[in-house]
Formats: sequence, C-alpha cells, structure tokens
Amino acid sequence: MHTPVVFIDGDQGTTGLQIHARLQGRSDLRLLTLPEAERKDPQRRREAINSADIALLCLPDDAAREAVAAIHNPQVRVIDASSAHRTTPGWVYGLPELDEQQAERIAQSTRVSNPGCYPTGAIALLHPLVKAGLLPADYPLNIHAVSGYSGGGRAAVERHEQPGAAKAPALQLYGLELAHKHVPEIQQHAGLSARPMFMPGYGAYRQGIVLSIPLQLRLLPGQVSAAQLQGCLEQHYQGARHVQVMPLHQGGAAANLDPEALNGSNDLRLALYANPEHGQVLLTAVFDNLGKGASGAAVQNLDLMLGALQAHG
Repeated sequence: MHTPVVFIDGDQGTTGLQIHARLQGRSDLRLLTLPEAERKDPQRRREAINSADIALLCLPDDAAREAVAAIHNPQVRVIDASSAHRTTPGWVYGLPELDEQQAERIAQSTRVSNPGCYPTGAIALLHPLVKAGLLPADYPLNIHAVSGYSGGGRAAVERHEQPGAAKAPALQLYGLELAHKHVPEIQQHAGLSARPMFMPGYGAYRQGIVLSIPLQLRLLPGQVSAAQLQGCLEQHYQGARHVQVMPLHQGGAAANLDPEALNGSNDLRLALYANPEHGQVLLTAVFDNLGKGASGAAVQNLDLMLGALQAHG
C-alpha cells in the first residue's frame, strides 16, 4: 500500500518547524524535505512539490502563489498556511468546525487554505451567530486580540529572545491603519456584510492568543439574550473535538482569561461573559497561535485529507 508523501515547503519558518515537530515519528506518511543546499533551488522545489501527494506551504504569500503555479501534477493536493489564498474562489477554507460539511469538503479538496490565527477565533465566534440570525451581518463589530510575539514571525521572536530583549516592548498594538490583511478573511468567512474593525497586538510572551468581541444586546434583532448566543455556540460546536464552549458567565466575579492556557494544543476555548444589567456581552476566544492558529490546524486538515486518500486507496 502506498504511503502518502507529504512535502513541507518552507519547513524552516515558525509554522513549518512546528508542523515538522508534530509529524515526527508518524508511520502513516513519508515526510519529504529538501537538504539545506536545495531549499532555494526552484527546480528542486518544483520536482519535490510535484512528487508529493500533499504539499504543505509555509511560505510568504508571493512564494506560496509561485509554488502553486509550479504544480503540473493534477494529483498533488495543497494546504497553504500563508494568507495568499484565504479568500480565493475555488479554495476550501481550512476550518473544519465552520459547519457540518466543512470537514468533508476539506477531506475531498485539492486546494485548502489554512486559516489565519486571529481569524480562527473571530470566525469561530461570529459565524454561527450570524448564520443563526442572532447577530446582524452589518453589526458594527470591534475585534480586539493580543497574541504572543511568535505571531510576528522570526524577526519578532529574535527581538524578544536575543541579547537586548529587555528593550522589547511589553505590549504593542499594531495594524493601526485599520487595513490588516486578516480583515477580508474574517468578513468573508464569518458572513459579514460590513467590514469589522480589527485591533491586534503582541505581548511579551511567546505564544497564545486572547481575542474578544464586545456586543450591545440592544443592537441585536428582537430581544436576543446572552443565553441565546450561548446556546447557539453550544449547539454549533456540539461534538467538536477541538472546540470547547465554556458555561455562560453572567453576574458575579469572573476569572481572568489566560492567553497561554491552551499552548501546545490544537484546542480553541470559547467563552461568553454577560452583564444583564447593562445589556452587554463579551465574546471571547483563547487558543495557541502556533497550534489551532497555525500548525495544529494544518495537521488537523492534513489528517482529514490523508483519511480521504486512504479511503480511495
């Protein structure tokens, strides 16, 4: 029986290294990696990608587009971890929990775009509520999120971990021109008709995201309650292995949210905090930006595609 060949293109970046580590020791696939001297050789990369059953692209956007353009073998299936194809027609969005059919779509697809880290949390919270008609598609949304500095790539990691790291800021907000590349992805896959505001930041810790979205109940249709929002999320994620919906919190002291709580896992924890007196609700998500926000999600999608290959094999 053929052992599927998986090629990681860009396996020296943060996401590529993490995927590599997660696939170590597995006997149900064969990892194809290029020696250092050949990693930047276009011809060798072209040969490698066309000899793979599944190619995982951990590249900058332009390089990812070039890699896809170099594929001439129709049997090659692609998971792109860059943001190059997340809103591209014909590509399946790699969030298996998006709806009941999404995991099967991913399993059968030849082109899968791995979600961005922040969009994973935002879409997981918003999409079920918009789909159920509890949250208007044109609601004026503000999405706040803080990630560990590894979300900034190798340069950010070096800034915080090399000599002189004490000078690195404890917290920095960015994307202040309000044109972050994740916004179209969030808008499209959450089903929004109005562009949300997105305010990201990096903290002085390595990995983990805490994301929050405030809602005013008076701006929701009818008499939507926090309990209805909670029930919608609980129903949507019932049986989802990697998504936990915490009990609704309304009234009394609440625990703090720890962005590092799920580091090293592929889990996503959603929680709603409500203040009935003021008619306000906070939607929150905690997850690992290198896990469910990147490499963990890529491996989850890879496993779905491998399952389909074995079924056909």
